[in-house]
Amino acid sequence: MQNVRLEDIVERLQSNNPEADVDLVKRAYIFSAKAHQGQTRLSGESYLVHPLDVAKILSELRLDPATVAAGILHDTIEDTTSTLEEIRSLFGEEVAKLVDGMTKLSRMELQSREEREAQNFRKMIVAMSNDIRVILIKLADRLHNMRTLTFLPPEKQKRTAQETLDIYAPLANRLGIQKFKTELEDLSFRYLHPQEYRDIADKVSQKRLERQAYIDELIEIVKRQLAEHGYKGEVKGRPKHFYGIWQKMQKQGISFDDVYDLIAVRIITDSKVNCYAILGLIHSLWTPVPGRFKDFIGVPKSNLYQSLHTTVIGPRGERVEFQIRTEEMHRLAEEGIAAHWRYKEKSAMSQSEEQQFAWLRQLLEWQSDLTDAKEFMDTVKGDLFPDMVYIFTPKGDVRELPQGSTPVDFAYAVHTDIGHQCVGAKINGKIVPLKHVLRNGDRIEIITQTGHTPSRDWLKFVKTSKARTRIKAWVKTEERRRSILLGKELLEKDLRKHDLNPSKVFKSDDIHRVAHELSSNTVEDMLASIGYGKLSAHMVANKLAPDRPHVEPLPKKPHKKPALERKGAGTGMNISGMDSMLFHLSKCCNPVPGDRVVGFITRGRGISIHTTDCPNVSDLALDRERVVEVSWGDFQPTAHEVKISVRTADKPGLLANVSSSISAAEANITHAEVTTDKDKQATLNFTIDIKDVEHLNRIIKSIEGVDGVMDVRRVKAG
Repeated sequence: MQNVRLEDIVERLQSNNPEADVDLVKRAYIFSAKAHQGQTRLSGESYLVHPLDVAKILSELRLDPATVAAGILHDTIEDTTSTLEEIRSLFGEEVAKLVDGMTKLSRMELQSREEREAQNFRKMIVAMSNDIRVILIKLADRLHNMRTLTFLPPEKQKRTAQETLDIYAPLANRLGIQKFKTELEDLSFRYLHPQEYRDIADKVSQKRLERQAYIDELIEIVKRQLAEHGYKGEVKGRPKHFYGIWQKMQKQGISFDDVYDLIAVRIITDSKVNCYAILGLIHSLWTPVPGRFKDFIGVPKSNLYQSLHTTVIGPRGERVEFQIRTEEMHRLAEEGIAAHWRYKEKSAMSQSEEQQFAWLRQLLEWQSDLTDAKEFMDTVKGDLFPDMVYIFTPKGDVRELPQGSTPVDFAYAVHTDIGHQCVGAKINGKIVPLKHVLRNGDRIEIITQTGHTPSRDWLKFVKTSKARTRIKAWVKTEERRRSILLGKELLEKDLRKHDLNPSKVFKSDDIHRVAHELSSNTVEDMLASIGYGKLSAHMVANKLAPDRPHVEPLPKKPHKKPALERKGAGTGMNISGMDSMLFHLSKCCNPVPGDRVVGFITRGRGISIHTTDCPNVSDLALDRERVVEVSWGDFQPTAHEVKISVRTADKPGLLANVSSSISAAEANITHAEVTTDKDKQATLNFTIDIKDVEHLNRIIKSIEGVDGVMDVRRVKAG
């Protein structure tokens, strides 16, 4: 790779704007050269090569001299003895803010990869909100680092490439900078899947001359037709990029030879009207492939991308994709927000620009609202590069939503209150269920009802991050409200048992004192803990009336089968951060001592204990604050009911033999059921009493030793 010269950058700046302040860039170069003197990169080159390359990439985006100068200076505070005050005094406030923004993005102190990634992205979002140019510098910095990734150790190559594919390439796409996106994807692909990358590169290379001849033939035909019909147009051809080819192979489960539309032809014309006229001309020359026409001029993408896309069956039956756009559309497609951005006073976006980049405001809301690192990154990644559907409002306005979105997603996209009050929807005039999946071109109307509230079940089908976060926030707030009411009700009952007036107690200072003694910030927090089951109302009442007679709650009637009591009788549990908590073993998965378990706080019923692989755990864990760590503590040997299913050959005596093996393992059978099928196999379902997982494993091993037994498994559901 040829080293960049300062003269190349200056020349590019002047070609973009003859009035550009190139002196600012020259002074930045001199300062950076002195600051980085003696420093080298892993390639052995002078460190100055990197900031110069970053500056060149920024100049190719036609960015202003302040941004290019900041690109040259972006590592001076982080990697040299230079200070922000020096940058400010020598280059002004604008450059200093950009360099400071880049420096803050580079400083990471968190230990876990997930937290580090989340924190890094939070910083980028804040930086974008202050000045989008900081992210453009960051993307240019990442692009050059990816171009020189070969000098890093293999482990770091893969880590950097994965982060680039997860965050930086989608971010470039969201900002509309297609040339950054495609190069970052191909470079990441090269290091993450080197063998697949080489295979595709070799196959493309083998047919390069053949494909180039085909592209030249196409271009000649199109140019001739444009001239004959009096249309102006520049025609260019190119093969698809490697990562795009590989993605298509993976998604469709096909080989390289089955990827047909490897060629794309771009036509750049002089007006929007001519874009549609040329589209008609292309369709008159070759047969269009149904379902492969997309009008991003009439309905632009959220990143402002505009173009007509169509795939046709070209000469000799080859599929060819055509992209038709104006010069301005092409510049916007290649450079994205960098081309669209106008640097006015305080680098502020206009109102129309802000509307078009509403997703950036949404990212800002998420980084404030979502504290959990994993949830935040899942939300961001899901929103950065979804496939989109375009739907129409009743007024005919177009809305863009991720593929798989539902009427509830649309309702929340309009307004949070519309989402909360959504009770139904009409698609193209017909009422549909709320989980109906929207399709391109649907006309949607939301039916609302004042006072209606969201359902936790909506979380099972909503697609957009906004809908998910708003529903979760409502559920969390509502469950806290209900827990406070329940906690207050439970405490009032216990206070009356102590002959205390609840109204007076709640107005007294004593209740605040007790709340703080029990590690609650407020009385409401304490009541919520009682409602959730974290605190005992009886214990709180005793603390509020320490000098009064101790009143014990009435004992509950014993179960008909005390040995199988599901409230944990005879079984000790260690529950993180809580002592003497009421708990029960969940019936959906029947946990037994030795199983890996997790606790979930229920309202008024203490802790519900589930096995970690219980099908219900993923739904319960949506509200992370109610999940607690639990483990089996000291317990007295007692009977735990489990179900097992045994598959056997259907022959006489097997039921007796299996039953005997269970008895031999010192287990009691409480229920047995036999079914047979036409393949001469039988399924024996048993309900048995066991002591713990180790005991269960002994039973299973004993059954497996019976002649004719084909399979034994524990049944956890139901």
